[in-house]
Amino acid sequence: MDSETSKLSPAVFGMIADFFKVLSEVSRLQIVCSLKRGEKNVSEIIEITGLGQANVSKHLKLLTQAGIVTRTQQGVNVVYAIANPLVFSLCDLVCNSIATQLQKKNKHLKSLKVFQQSF
Repeated sequence: MDSETSKLSPAVFGMIADFFKVLSEVSRLQIVCSLKRGEKNVSEIIEITGLGQANVSKHLKLLTQAGIVTRTQQGVNVVYAIANPLVFSLCDLVCNSIATQLQKKNKHLKSLKVFQQSF
């Protein structure tokens, strides 16, 4: 660790870990992605994700408590939106990293197939 990182308290690392924990569940990532194009109500999120109502509600509560999603009452409806669009930059960064890893593996796989064909 560099000197700046070593000055961070365990509580700060805990907050960072908690943020990543919230995003480490498949259904919650689906919900976050469903909100990329703007705010949605629960019915719209259910339709986009294919998840059940109870499941969506449970995960929206966790995402809201973590500050990743906002909840706004609009008349009789409640709509959800992304609190900070930087969450999408984080997801893009992770996806790009995974894509790079897969490309490297694919390159090795192609080399292996060429090697196999030489027999």
